[in-house]
Amino acid sequence: VSQSRYFLVTLIIWSIFSSFSMALISAVSVLIIACPCALGLATPLSILVGIGRGAEDGVLIRDADVLQRMSQVIVLLIDKTGTLTEGKPAGNTVIPLKEHSRETLLQLAASIEIHSEHPLAVAICRKAQEQGLELLPSSDFQSMSGKGVLGVVNSQSIALGNQALLSELQIDPEEISNQTLLLRQEGQTVVYLCIDKTVCGLFGISDPIRPQAQEAIRDLYRDWE
Repeated sequence: VSQSRYFLVTLIIWSIFSSFSMALISAVSVLIIACPCALGLATPLSILVGIGRGAEDGVLIRDADVLQRMSQVIVLLIDKTGTLTEGKPAGNTVIPLKEHSRETLLQLAASIEIHSEHPLAVAICRKAQEQGLELLPSSDFQSMSGKGVLGVVNSQSIALGNQALLSELQIDPEEISNQTLLLRQEGQTVVYLCIDKTVCGLFGISDPIRPQAQEAIRDLYRDWE
């Protein structure tokens, strides 16, 4: 009973001389201190406040354990497309490695990727459309989850994907490692184009950084310091 009295008195007095939100915070603080089982009351309230504050900032907190472990975080890895980037990848670079022209490689790639809904596939198809390239008939399309796509164009076996796809097809990209490294240093995702199990071209695809991304990262650093 006494704890409830302290709570109400504090709430009323602070409401008179300050805002209601400040009065509520002060009253809850008094209740936590005066309660004989303060820890039992403080823990769920702390969790509730933490989850609520995260929701206000657009952060979904799964459970209380996450709040506890966040205090020990020293490295934050952000990989999801569209988090710090605009989520609209664009094909910036086409590097031919054999006798094929850039237009031919882009035409072959788009003729396969038109069957895929992956953001990188959309970027390649958009690039081909911007250059006015006509898509060729394709068949035997296969999507290799997390690796790339396969198909047949003009009786040629076409493979488009990452290094994991090349490993699956037992293709060694070592001879083009320098070109691959240069594209990655520029922040571009590398897509290999293989014709009949020979790497014939590279596509460099990048996702523009959001204008507010740098400010968001600076805010994270400031909060950690």
